Amino acid sequence: MRSGLTVACVMTLLCCPATRPALADDAAFPQTFDALWADVDPRRDPLDVQIVRGWEEQGVEMNYVVFTVGTFKGKVSRVAGYYGYPRGASANGRVPGLVHMHGGGQRAFRDEVLYYANRGYACLSVNWGGREMEDQKEGEPNTDWGAVDPTQTNVPGYINFDQGERYVDRGVSARNNNWYLLTLAGRRGLTFLEQRPEVDPDRLGVYGHSMGGNLTVYIAGTDRRVKVAAPSVGGTGFRSYTRDLLPAGQRPQWLGKRVDLYRATMAFALYAPHIHAPILWLTGANDFHGQMDDMYRTGALVPRDDVRYSVAPHLNHRFTAPFAVTRPLWIDQHLKGGPALPATPGASLELDAKDGVPRLVVRPDPTRNPDFVEVYYSIDPDPQARFWRSASVAGGIGTFEAKLPISSLERPLYAYASVYYKLDKPETLYRGETTDKLAMSSVMQTALPDQLAAAGVKTTAVRPDMLEDFRTGWRDWYTLNGDNPHYWQHWTRKVTDPLWRGPDGATLRITLRSERDNELVVVLNENTWRGYRGPSRTYVAVAKVGGGATRAIDLKPSDFIDAKYGKPLESWAEIDELGLMGRYEDDKHKGDDMYGANWQGPQPAFESLSWINATP
Repeated sequence: MRSGLTVACVMTLLCCPATRPALADDAAFPQTFDALWADVDPRRDPLDVQIVRGWEEQGVEMNYVVFTVGTFKGKVSRVAGYYGYPRGASANGRVPGLVHMHGGGQRAFRDEVLYYANRGYACLSVNWGGREMEDQKEGEPNTDWGAVDPTQTNVPGYINFDQGERYVDRGVSARNNNWYLLTLAGRRGLTFLEQRPEVDPDRLGVYGHSMGGNLTVYIAGTDRRVKVAAPSVGGTGFRSYTRDLLPAGQRPQWLGKRVDLYRATMAFALYAPHIHAPILWLTGANDFHGQMDDMYRTGALVPRDDVRYSVAPHLNHRFTAPFAVTRPLWIDQHLKGGPALPATPGASLELDAKDGVPRLVVRPDPTRNPDFVEVYYSIDPDPQARFWRSASVAGGIGTFEAKLPISSLERPLYAYASVYYKLDKPETLYRGETTDKLAMSSVMQTALPDQLAAAGVKTTAVRPDMLEDFRTGWRDWYTLNGDNPHYWQHWTRKVTDPLWRGPDGATLRITLRSERDNELVVVLNENTWRGYRGPSRTYVAVAKVGGGATRAIDLKPSDFIDAKYGKPLESWAEIDELGLMGRYEDDKHKGDDMYGANWQGPQPAFESLSWINATP
């Protein structure tokens, strides 16, 4: 009996005692990547497509659809979705097709379909999570997984391999993992597209964000029909491994006794070598899910040269426009013959300079004229929490260089560059934002402490006089809701870096100017993503700001109160983030009880942040 089974065979296996293996014989179920996928044919079974409703919108033929994934444990599994394509596509010629896989807790995106349809694609957004569709009407069908449940109502299923009521096989099997069924749904989405008369079946792509990024890699790694892939903040391997340079326990072994089966069947490092499509990864430099260190390790396993990266500095699970625009342009390049994106910037970490200061040498695409280059480096081994120091970049067309001074040889050194290019014309993004630039990122370069010492690197970094002087604006920060007059927030991780961390006994002084009387809210996050160091806590201080003249606000640790437990902060030592804002809300403090108030007038002009009165 073969260990790899088709979707159609699953019901037979489970319902016919004569053919069903003994429950103890786990080896009869897929135990390897090859066995899991060898006999799966996403074209074999009828889709039984139901067009629930169709309409025209923004020049797009839109449809609410439902189709079959397969039959499991005697019941049919069907998923809903939005499907749209440019009006008149079939008569005017076939268009390329895209499968969109939404993120965790989300649902099929109608606007996502409209965006890509208006760019000339037929786009299917699969409602794999089963939430109510955006405009679902009473009585209309939605996703119904039948006897199994790979949605987030069954969260344990994403790490499960054992048998159970909501799982496929009656034994230890990779088919009992949610990701298996969701990958099938995405591959069946490709089948849906290739059977549509308005779609060119030879030009299909897949993309998704977060959990959808995971699924993008799973689908691209199992289906040769994919001609381009673009995961964001997901689809990165090595999730079950600890990091050698962090304390034990920083990555819990959440798969328990099944970790070996996960690594043999569902680890992204298995799927990357099977990706035969050009792939671009989008992530934030501090993403909690698509961690950049793992992204690069996974990307290095793809057996193609056309792998690209676009890494937005300081951000978690989001990007700024020059990074976000790379995805639609990447898809255009490979499915519509659009202009080629610049090559991955070359980057080399040079440790042998005469002055003992490490340097990152950056070489942009030699066929393009870069607009500017940014270089970031860090000494923190934790990719979720590290602060990326910005470096001064010198040079011109061809080669750029940045010095990376460090203050200790006991920490590793990480560095990467992003090269910005001007677009021939501004591009509009999914939510209406426009950009006239795109940013391509280099591969991250790393030097371990013993390498630094062996190369003769010197410790030349000197603690600055100020935490922030704003001479480079918000370059070392990230901004949320920057255009909102009330909800603007500016955040930095500088306070977690030894060069800028608050000294013992120090007071934080914030110098700013506000046009009107207001309240400034200062938020500190402690042990962000660092459960190995202690519990994560949020501390808040609210300071009155007089309008008109420049003011100095002095805040001691005890001025910051734990938002949940009401206890004052004792030390700056384990603060990972500092935020400045006009108002702040959390689950406990919102509405009339929120911190601060609606900011009046323009945002304040911040002049400096500094530590004063430190203990000698």
